[in-house]
Amino acid sequence: MTHRQENVRAARGRFHLLRGSRKDEAAGADYFDYNLLAVVILLTAFGLVMQYSVTAYSMLQVKGHPFMKQILVCAGGMVILIVASRIDYHGLAKGSGLLFAGSILLVIATRFIGKNVNGATRWIDLGFIQFQPSEVAKLAVILYIPVLITMMGTKFGKYKRAPARILGLGLLTAFLVYKFTDNLSTAIIIFGICFVMVIVAHPHPRGLVALFFAALAAVYPVYLVLKSIFQTASSTSFRYRRILTWLNPEKYQKEGGYQVMQGLYAIGSGGLFGKGLGNSAQKLGVLPEAENDMIFAIVCEELGLVGAFILTGLFIYLLYRLFFIALNAPDRLGALIVVGIFSHVAIQVVLNIAVVLSIIPTTGITLPFVSSGGTSLWFLMAEMGIALNISGQIIERKKS
Repeated sequence: MTHRQENVRAARGRFHLLRGSRKDEAAGADYFDYNLLAVVILLTAFGLVMQYSVTAYSMLQVKGHPFMKQILVCAGGMVILIVASRIDYHGLAKGSGLLFAGSILLVIATRFIGKNVNGATRWIDLGFIQFQPSEVAKLAVILYIPVLITMMGTKFGKYKRAPARILGLGLLTAFLVYKFTDNLSTAIIIFGICFVMVIVAHPHPRGLVALFFAALAAVYPVYLVLKSIFQTASSTSFRYRRILTWLNPEKYQKEGGYQVMQGLYAIGSGGLFGKGLGNSAQKLGVLPEAENDMIFAIVCEELGLVGAFILTGLFIYLLYRLFFIALNAPDRLGALIVVGIFSHVAIQVVLNIAVVLSIIPTTGITLPFVSSGGTSLWFLMAEMGIALNISGQIIERKKS
């Protein structure tokens, strides 16, 4: 048997022995994170209340009520959460390679069989719902990258090429999502998830952390360069227009600045306690995508700064519970999966709020659990269910 074959067999052995690696410890009670379940329910309920408030006006304009569809979506999401929480994450990890390959094929297929909505071909119409393959890619990365890192074992920390290969795979996935669905925001989220998992898994992440902070330090100089370039640029590219809009929304209202300005008006008019639930003026056909990407602006307008802080606090507590589960996960595989889920939620929340506050250029990113939509919520619920399954395998030590 060659040295390479021995390494492969050893890696496979480590993977199959992951389950129960801490079950052999001192007897204790099984733990289940009811706090995580509670905050997920609270966020979903908060989202339903805001969806009813935002879409109540549309009930007078069209037949039917989109809120009823959102209730069904949330109900389906809770079923998915319960089912996912009862499936052993080790079994999901074993099939993550097929899920990853399938997600890439779906992303590529979107270019050819996808449905064009508002100028973007990112959805596959299934009849009862518009399915977004990029959401499958997020979940696939969250499950598959930890498996690869776990299979590498100690090699991941010893060899410089190991983290580079993982980051390369994440970058390739992000590129394919961008290339075939023209969804830059999701591509950024996917690579961000991969980057965070690599930093957490690597025993000596100083170089990667230094690279990250160097990139942050370069943001302002890059901003100045972009400002000097795009203020004089004349291009039909919608990405150029978005940057121009971000730099000067008052001047480029027809190119998208109108949405930015109306969102800021909504936030500013809310004050400390808001106008009251249901009393938003911007939702009356003034603010585009009020129930989707810009719903945080409506939260600020109706519930004020206090409501925005409450919602932000719920997200922070959700991230804290995920951090707790990752810290106490029964094995490395489970810890890294929860780190991926943590990264997904954190990056998406930060980017959505940053867009609404006009800190970064506008891009189509929903606010988790609050914005309307089916695919994104269902996959978020699946991720929460996986996190709950991992929490259920934590050993709660009995006090002696």
